[in-house]
Amino acid sequence: MTISGWKSRYSEIIREFGYSKKEDLESARMLNSLLKNGFRLKNFKKLIYNQPVFVVGAGPSLLSSITILKKYKKVTKIVADGATKALLENNIMPDIVVSDLDGDIKSLTKVGKTKTIVVVHAHADNFDKLDLVKFFKNCIGTTQTESIGKIYNFGGFTDGDRCVFLATHFNAKKIILFGMDFGTKIGKYSKLKISNKKLKLKKLRRGKKLLEWLASKNSKGLYTTSKPIKGFKKIRYKEVKKILLNENAF
Repeated sequence: MTISGWKSRYSEIIREFGYSKKEDLESARMLNSLLKNGFRLKNFKKLIYNQPVFVVGAGPSLLSSITILKKYKKVTKIVADGATKALLENNIMPDIVVSDLDGDIKSLTKVGKTKTIVVVHAHADNFDKLDLVKFFKNCIGTTQTESIGKIYNFGGFTDGDRCVFLATHFNAKKIILFGMDFGTKIGKYSKLKISNKKLKLKKLRRGKKLLEWLASKNSKGLYTTSKPIKGFKKIRYKEVKKILLNENAF
């Protein structure tokens, strides 16, 4: 079930960015036809339900968080597309990667051959990339519109905030953000090529607004090691251990 109030948020996104709901839906239908039937939602529950979760974005602070991410190997890591490359370079394997297929395809293909779950998002601008799902062993599809067939709507707009919506949907006990800056600087792993920086920053601002909206519903158990986000408690890296205590997560 899609989070209550999402239709209104989606309508705002369409108006702000000039997207087409019809084309978003067509993309979702195409992805639905490409996906195999093997994935089970219970795979998410095993990794997320009542567990502490790290959500890793590709913002400028990502590299400074690598040491702490390596330290807690058993904590579920839900990773935004661009951050995947940075983690692989540091021998960290994501548990879940959320992508609309505009990041480093080599990195996505590499994790796609493992037990990592790749969450592929269909929208109007990535029709031509959707057939990449054939390279992913464990794959599920998402959309911004209505759920159809094997395609789900957990909420969210950018790869980063969709990670958080996913963790919330499957009732993570605690969600700690890394590399989720939503500032005026774009991390070097954020995207292979930024053709329109102004548009990218606009999307990040919308992503931050969505997280603030999500937190307004229930801010319990939400933390960030990155730049402040309303509804998320700002913590330092050395406080992560304290947050995880009694979670049997490390």
